[in-house]
Amino acid sequence: MRQEPSGVRVGARAACVRTMSGAGAVIALASLIGAAPAVHAQQGSGVTLFGIIDSGVEHLRDIGPQKLSLTRVPTQTGTVASRVGLRGSEDLGSGLRAVFTIENGFAPDMGTATQGGRLFGRQAWVGLSGAWGTLSVGRQYTMLFWSLLDADLLGPNMYSSGSLDAYIPNARADNAVAYRGSFGPVTLGATWSAGRDAVNAGPSPGGTNCAGERAGNARECRGWSALAKLDLSRGGVALAVDEIRGGPGAFAGLTSADRVDRRISANGYLRWGATRIAGGLVRRNNDGAPTRPKSDLWYAGATHPLTTKVTVEGQAYRLDYDNSADAATLVAARVQYAFSRRTSAYATAGWIDNDGTLDLSVSGGAPGGNPVAGGTQTGLMVGVRHVF
Repeated sequence: MRQEPSGVRVGARAACVRTMSGAGAVIALASLIGAAPAVHAQQGSGVTLFGIIDSGVEHLRDIGPQKLSLTRVPTQTGTVASRVGLRGSEDLGSGLRAVFTIENGFAPDMGTATQGGRLFGRQAWVGLSGAWGTLSVGRQYTMLFWSLLDADLLGPNMYSSGSLDAYIPNARADNAVAYRGSFGPVTLGATWSAGRDAVNAGPSPGGTNCAGERAGNARECRGWSALAKLDLSRGGVALAVDEIRGGPGAFAGLTSADRVDRRISANGYLRWGATRIAGGLVRRNNDGAPTRPKSDLWYAGATHPLTTKVTVEGQAYRLDYDNSADAATLVAARVQYAFSRRTSAYATAGWIDNDGTLDLSVSGGAPGGNPVAGGTQTGLMVGVRHVF
């Protein structure tokens, strides 16, 4: 269930359009683009094929009451989620552009689609862009994602914030209208969804069975988010709100439009040369969990390049539920070696300590690897990431 290009900022840097095998519908479309130079004919316009494939081998210990071990190729991410997509724009004149992105997430262990089996489950939107910002419609990231991009340094790493809150690397909405614009150092944004998640994949963050857009209840399965961000030369701060409503049959306890799951994110980061430190808080109030609705997820970390090729990163997280003994502490580290601008090898490790009744796994790679309630667990993964 991991998602996001946070942490390494490597998505969408393809230099050309090409054909390739796999992800049939995406590649068939890319082939048509490659065979039709007219698509690129208009000056300032074009379509780009881009993607990432990230895979490796994970070893997970202390599973269940027998403290079993497991070695596997994870279904999901190592450092970032694998994807392939198309991004395009057309110059409409007078500073106005038409823009779009369609992006398919896939599991490299089996080549299957992620995000609940959607063809373009990561993103599928079209919009208009200018000096005033970008207005877009479709399936797209909420502002919670954009608020965490610079401060949650490990992003969707195998061992990271997504192990404690699976929504964080899956902060997207179906049927959404979004606006985001930057004005000097200030970025403002908002999303509104008429039906936040139309896929039944569950229960799973990949699809939570809350389609909305049904006559009779204007609030059913609605979602909204807002962002205010300030970025200066030495650092920045961000504040975001992300709220989703329930509906009949929806997962995670949000079974009616009166139930709301709201996250408020506040964070900041500082730079010293190439070194970055960051930290923040995600405050959650979840009507879908009536026995422990309120929680705080704290995090702090740092990233530092040892050489031009080797980068080390680490982050610590603490999840606390109000008025409850339930809590979890997670510590994760990652070392990356860059063979080139596009290809890297990495090793990442994580440790989690659960308290109370929590049995969260240190790993978000695949289900079936949880420790006992109140237990600890360690994980290690080595892998390769290639960007195209």
